[in-house]
Amino acid sequence: MAQGMKRLGTPIAALLGVALIAVVATSWLINREALRKAVEAQIRDVTGLELNVAGSIDISVLPASYISFHDVGLKGGGTSHPALHVDVLTANLRLLPLLLQRFEIADLTLLRPRIHVSLKPDGESNWTPFIQTIARTMKPGADNQVSFSEIRIQDGVLNYEDAATRATEKFEDIDLSLAWPSISRSFAATGQFDWRGERVDGSISFSDFVAALSGDRSGLKARIASAPLKLAFDGSVANRTSPMMEGTLTIDSPSLRSALRWTGQPQPASGGFGRFALKARANVVGASIALTNVNVELDGNAAEGVMTYANNGRQTLQATLAADALDFTPYISTFRLLASGARDWNRQLFDLNGLSTADLDMRLSAARLTVGPTKLGRTAIGANLRNGTLALSVGEAQVYGGIAKGSFGIARADSVADIKAQFQFTDVDLQACATELFGLNKLSGRGNINVSLLASGSSPFGLVQSLDGSATVTGHDGAISGFNAEQLLKRLERRPLSGGGNFRSGSTPYDNLTIAVKFSDGIATAEDIRVEGPAAKITLTGTASVPTREYDMKGVASLNSASGFELPFVVQGPWDDPLIFPDPESLIRRSPASAPLLDMLKDRKGSDAVRSAIERITGAGKRSAPAESPTAENAKENAKENAKSN
Repeated sequence: MAQGMKRLGTPIAALLGVALIAVVATSWLINREALRKAVEAQIRDVTGLELNVAGSIDISVLPASYISFHDVGLKGGGTSHPALHVDVLTANLRLLPLLLQRFEIADLTLLRPRIHVSLKPDGESNWTPFIQTIARTMKPGADNQVSFSEIRIQDGVLNYEDAATRATEKFEDIDLSLAWPSISRSFAATGQFDWRGERVDGSISFSDFVAALSGDRSGLKARIASAPLKLAFDGSVANRTSPMMEGTLTIDSPSLRSALRWTGQPQPASGGFGRFALKARANVVGASIALTNVNVELDGNAAEGVMTYANNGRQTLQATLAADALDFTPYISTFRLLASGARDWNRQLFDLNGLSTADLDMRLSAARLTVGPTKLGRTAIGANLRNGTLALSVGEAQVYGGIAKGSFGIARADSVADIKAQFQFTDVDLQACATELFGLNKLSGRGNINVSLLASGSSPFGLVQSLDGSATVTGHDGAISGFNAEQLLKRLERRPLSGGGNFRSGSTPYDNLTIAVKFSDGIATAEDIRVEGPAAKITLTGTASVPTREYDMKGVASLNSASGFELPFVVQGPWDDPLIFPDPESLIRRSPASAPLLDMLKDRKGSDAVRSAIERITGAGKRSAPAESPTAENAKENAKENAKSN
């Protein structure tokens, strides 16, 4: 056995020795100039790029077979500036053809390449000739069949510019591997690069690379993963007259706001736009994307439907979506009509930039909708944003136990917002509706509300200063809290000067309520305010200032009794806590004891007449009478009355 191994090993060793000697001899005898020209010719034939070598050239056969060009510029398409500049371009050679004095490239390595891509207004680029050459040489039966199947890029930089839009982008620290094996029609590129401060891990593959380069249909898989955004596409691509893609699109982002900022897209106003996920069937034609079978999630809101996005000079989004439950609270959380912790209107200026960045046409329906403290039932909403003007329409919404319809519009004029609102609330809970819409918490019952308002300003305070329009409220079977009209009227009917008592407690029930006000420059003027209850009736006139949120009104309350007792009263002070008190002159006139004094003072009678009236009221002129004076008796009765009322 040992002798057999020796006999077999001897010829093998001799063969290896001969091969080694041949390799060494080849390295000595190789025509370096011919090798350089052959490699340059292959690169030119495959890519269509001409090599301009400004640096040295290194050639090695052992232990590795390669040729390296230093400081290389590659030009193509008749351009004067290099489309690609490489510090070191290394062509790894196939060893066996090299021993036979044939120079074939196995793969290329580009160290620190600087790639320049320029897109012309007609859609062509400085790399179009390169792509056409690759497509031509890879076709079966081509004269110059591809002789190498992989290009590796290390520490590269890519600069992109669009002549039509003047957009520029820069990709840095590129580490990619591009492979199109000669035994397969596929192409794959995998690697990493830096873009706008984020490290991106990406991959792309074509099932038929030749078809893709020629504009024919080919399978496509693409994936991009970074901290702000993850995107995947699985489908097909073609580029006959314009790029076309069809397949499944998946997008995932922990913060849509951060992803939009990273990609350079316009950001919406503050509030919301956090966690985002989308999966849909995508059909891309040029700069338009049509999405069907959409499943989208944003800030915990999930919806289904169809969407269309286009970017033909201006971004446009159209969508029709349906959801089971939606919460709009995150999007209005930063918007406050009132200053924090105060009764004054918020004076912070509006940020209206979001109205001019894109166009929107959306139809949205939900079984349940939450907007801050407001809970709505089945709701249908339409939103249209075009050229800086936003129009919202509510087809029908179940809210406050009733139905709401209306529209809301915002038009931007520089930093000023022009607001127009029209809403109708039918058979709603007046207490919930008035509290949330107008900050009035004194009203209860059910009824209808119609509002038509116009305003213009750069802040909520500016809007209320210019408020114009009208509002009407009709209610039934409710109450107005803050005073008990029947109790007060009956007490004051008996004793007009019975003391202050508590005029700010209790409530006044009503059968029918009518409120009609007109707004002009922030002042609401009462045109018709009537409260008709089972025991009392109230009418009001006057004004209410919206900017200061204060009442300045007068009214008349009357009993629905045989006496028909009427009492004028005044309503003044802040909306949330107004002062309600009877008209003092009316009370004095109704008092049998004090009315003569008031008449004499008004008629400016002499001091004797005034003294006589005072003595008659106070009993000061009857000092000798042991009995109690009428005034004392009245004082006792008043004390008893106050004790009962308390």
